[in-house]
Amino acid sequence: MTKVRFISADGANISEVDAPAGERLLDIAQAAGQPLEGTCDGQMACSTCHVIVDAQDFPKLPRASEEEDDMLDLASNVTRHSRLACQIWLSDDLATLTVRMPGAARNMLGR
Repeated sequence: MTKVRFISADGANISEVDAPAGERLLDIAQAAGQPLEGTCDGQMACSTCHVIVDAQDFPKLPRASEEEDDMLDLASNVTRHSRLACQIWLSDDLATLTVRMPGAARNMLGR
């Protein structure tokens, strides 16, 4: 199990959920009522599941692919710790993961 902590863009709201290994962060976030649209259903064709990973947790994740980096170039409020939630799969090695919602999302599919 991974304890996932979601922080709102303004930092005012923090919620935590326990999530099993093998689950995708986007699915966990949506089930927890987080404001991640995931317009492309996790196909890495939009940037509406952009999250900012806590600096201490960021190195625990596998590196982003070149395709993910390219898609993040299209996202709003990107930081050096930005990732797409559809590309983060929880593992047994990850005890905790803290992510912040960005201030805005941009839907590249125009939907």
